Parts: sequence; C-alpha cells; structure tokens
Amino acid sequence: MNLLVAASTELECSLLKDRVRTVVTGVGQVNMARALTVEIERQRPDGILVVGIAGAYPGSGLAIGDVVSAESEAFGDLGVETPEGFLELTEFLQTTYPLQLFPAPRRARFVTVSTCTGTDELSQRIQARTQGAVENMEGAAAAQVAARYKIPMGELRGISNMTGQRDRASWRIKDAATAAQTSLQHWLEQPR
Repeated sequence: MNLLVAASTELECSLLKDRVRTVVTGVGQVNMARALTVEIERQRPDGILVVGIAGAYPGSGLAIGDVVSAESEAFGDLGVETPEGFLELTEFLQTTYPLQLFPAPRRARFVTVSTCTGTDELSQRIQARTQGAVENMEGAAAAQVAARYKIPMGELRGISNMTGQRDRASWRIKDAATAAQTSLQHWLEQPR
C-alpha cells in the first residue's frame, strides 16, 4: 500500500522517515490542508495516516502516555458562539468525518481546534458539546482533504497532556510522539 504519513512537526514523524513516505506539514489546520493537498497532487497515495501528539479531555478514560486511533474527526470550534450557545455550521458544511484506517486498537472521537483548551471551563465545554476524547490542531482538516480526494485515512495520537488548566510540568511531548510512532511502526509491519 502506498501510504503517506503526515505530522505537524519533525518530532512527530522522525522515527518513521526511513520506513514510509512522510510530510511535515506545520502546526494547524491550514498548514495540514495545504501540505496534504500538495503531496496528494504530487503523488496520489492509497492511504493517509496522520501521526502525532494530542491532549485528552478529562473524563475520556485516557491517560498521558496512551496511544489511540481516531474513529472520527470533528471541527471543534468552527461555528458561531451565540448567547444561546455554540452553533455548528452543519447546514453549510460537513463538520464530522469518519475515518477508515485504525493503526491502534483503542479508538476514540477526535476533535480539532484552532485554539487549544487552556482552561478547565473551555475544556469541559468543548468536550460536552462534541463528546470528544482527544483534542488536536490538524486532524479534521486532514480528514476533510482525504474525503475530498476519496482517500482512506487514519489518525494516531500519543496523549502528551490532559486538556484544561495548563500544567506544563506534567506534559510528556517527546514520550507521546515516540509512543505514537512506535505504535504506527508495529502496524506498518503487519501484513495487509
């Protein structure tokens, strides 16, 4: 299978470069969408895998160090904030995308945001509204591009921190990036 692995930073895909075609996209939805589109147009892959780190919402059942596949991706903050609450733009565009490739046995709903939740209040509000477990900054954009090109996609994230009040001392960014890549390496070694 001709796979393309996308990660927002070098740290998140450095262990995979000798194994599979990779692209470092840059952080955020626009960077991911642009880089994936360029790579797809250059050499269309049979599948796309996004790999990296993410935060887990409290109450998700996930802990720092866990590795999880996305069962779906949703735009978590694309909409309108009103006095009555948040309005998704579902009448204008698709806001949730099911995924097709699952490199880790544990699956959860992923949520993509432009601004990570750095307060407990915002974390709880987004989790309650989206029913998400994992927060990232690129996945829904990748899923949208993959869907438009009709290419199967998977996403694998190592949990580096819990969302909410920022406690950088507890974050395990490098460990989470290594865990996600190691898990993806094992999946790539399996016959298909």
